Amino acid sequence: MSSEYSYDEQGQFFPFFILTLSGLVTLPLTYTLLCPSKDEDALAPRIKTDYKTEHAATVDALRTTQKRKQWRVKRAIVVVVGWALMAGMVYLIMVTQRTVPKLWNPYDILGVSESFTEKQIKSHYKRLSVKFHPDKARPDPAKNETLETLNDYYVELTKAYQALTDEDVRNNYIQYGHPDGKQSFSMGIALPMFIISDGNGKYVVLVYTMLLGVLLPYLVGSWWYGTKRRSKEGILMESANNLFRQYEEGIEEGAIITALSTGKEFDEVFKGDKADAGLSKIESRITAESDTVPIASGMSVKDKEQLEDLDNGVRRKALALLWAYLGRVELDDAALTKAKYEVAPIARALNQSFAAISLAYGNIDPIARSYSTSQHLIQAIPPKASPLLQLPHFTNSVVTAVEGDSKTHMSVQQFMDRPDATRRELAVGEDLLTDKQYDSAISVAKQIPYLRVAKAFFKVTGERFIIPSSLVTLVIKGRFIPPGTENIPAVNELDLEDIDPDEDDLEGNSGKKKVLKGPDGKPILVDEQVISPPLAFAPHYAREVSPKWYAFLSDSKQGKMAVPPFAFTKFDQPIVDDKGNPTFNMQTLKAQFAAPPQAGHYTFVLHVVCDAYVGFDTKMEVTLVVEEASKAAAMQAEDDISEPEEDTLAGQMQALKTGQAPKPRRNDDDSDEESGTEEEEEDTSATNTDTEDES
Repeated sequence: MSSEYSYDEQGQFFPFFILTLSGLVTLPLTYTLLCPSKDEDALAPRIKTDYKTEHAATVDALRTTQKRKQWRVKRAIVVVVGWALMAGMVYLIMVTQRTVPKLWNPYDILGVSESFTEKQIKSHYKRLSVKFHPDKARPDPAKNETLETLNDYYVELTKAYQALTDEDVRNNYIQYGHPDGKQSFSMGIALPMFIISDGNGKYVVLVYTMLLGVLLPYLVGSWWYGTKRRSKEGILMESANNLFRQYEEGIEEGAIITALSTGKEFDEVFKGDKADAGLSKIESRITAESDTVPIASGMSVKDKEQLEDLDNGVRRKALALLWAYLGRVELDDAALTKAKYEVAPIARALNQSFAAISLAYGNIDPIARSYSTSQHLIQAIPPKASPLLQLPHFTNSVVTAVEGDSKTHMSVQQFMDRPDATRRELAVGEDLLTDKQYDSAISVAKQIPYLRVAKAFFKVTGERFIIPSSLVTLVIKGRFIPPGTENIPAVNELDLEDIDPDEDDLEGNSGKKKVLKGPDGKPILVDEQVISPPLAFAPHYAREVSPKWYAFLSDSKQGKMAVPPFAFTKFDQPIVDDKGNPTFNMQTLKAQFAAPPQAGHYTFVLHVVCDAYVGFDTKMEVTLVVEEASKAAAMQAEDDISEPEEDTLAGQMQALKTGQAPKPRRNDDDSDEESGTEEEEEDTSATNTDTEDES
């Protein structure tokens, strides 16, 4: 059997080929454009406020530009081109005349019916052979007949006759569909023949050379170089190396901001002569004296000296603009104002890389300060400034009036804990806030999601005790209670339990459902939910931010990281209701790590940090109790002993102590039958911990 290749000479197949290829690209892209967005920023709720900063238009424009960069416009262009190409191919399919190949049929060739008998077929064939025999037939020029076509037709008549009368030929026809047996394999190529004919072959070779020899290696090389050029955090490797060299064990927030200016990403923003344009104006504004703070931008004297020590150029301008952004310094220039808001998201991306570098060293102070820097970058607040500046309309003069002569800054929670009359008396007045501005600030403060930790403990799933090197779960229970919230319900002790699903509970172990204690104390299954917190209130930040909470453990004695941070962006219970009011639902955060290899009592400091708000972090001590494996087994065996029956003295004492009736006496004969069918419910959260009460 041979193979034959034929080209689409009439151009009837290649439109199907092009239509299929373009559809494979266009249809999925169209779906991604038209389907509802699943992006966190699109689905998460917003903090309700009508507050707008003076430069809100500039910030909104930068946010819109960033969204356009996320392939949406490019995808739309590709979709339009794809649908236009598909429409053109459909048009060609409809107007192009198509030839449909016919199957070889001896009855059609002879012009007889399938009901003819063999005798009738022979008689009909004789008449045709007399008429079309090559020795007798003469070609008709009017029908474009030649001796060759007449001979071919006569051969076909003979083959058809034999296929219906000769046994061997009939077998070939039945088995292979042709009297000559198995035919050659024909493959059609969906390319018009004109592409490779009439001297066009060189152009086809050129196209394939460009696609396979130039474009494909370029795309693969660009992808590979891009992956190697950037770190895991998405910044340039050169920037990561610069940050690595800037790391110090006792680094402060101001020094971190100075270190961030080493990022090579700023070179793209300040190309050419933009590096020095307006630099003197920026520096004069950010280093000017102020009535409320020593330096207008909020930088320290040391930070100012570090800025002045830099050579003029991209880094110095980036650092000056960062301080102008943090201090909310007015630059009175549209281009400089835009650049001021552009540098903050770049600095935050660089800060995430600095946090990763700090984690590698394990010193807790640089790690904590890198998270603090992220908070200040999002809120546009200098490192040592008051957290009250996060509220709308609050300025340094208003903060000074509210805080008075206090040597420490007041947090948003402390301010909101005061009576409304006291707050209003401090913040409202001449050269301070108006009543409307005050109400706007209070409204936002009452919507900030503040995670108040109620309890934190350690456990091993399915076990009562923690043994060395076991897989430990840190369970954090807390509620979102915004500052200034009144009528907070008491904590339901049942919500503080963390119950493991039974081994045969497929839904509970798969994560589709979780186990809770019902009102009667019995475990119940509820649907697992994925809830997004409200987007961060950050009117000065040129990005929409979904806040993250980080939980990690540190060794307070050595100042080292004990358990690396776990990030939480979703929660298992609704945070607010349809009207925006807090639900007070108990949230559960879990993180797993390996227990220490030796038994003992380990006291850690638990840090729960929100990366989007200043002053909303939690620190508390927690104790991990690790038992020797042999001691834990013995204690487990004691716990497995049956509870005392109701008619014994021990049973009555237990009833008085626990308030629960002990189990009735069982016959010894029934004990074996009932073991394993009614197990005593275990409280897996009984591991000893020391935590602060929820404040």
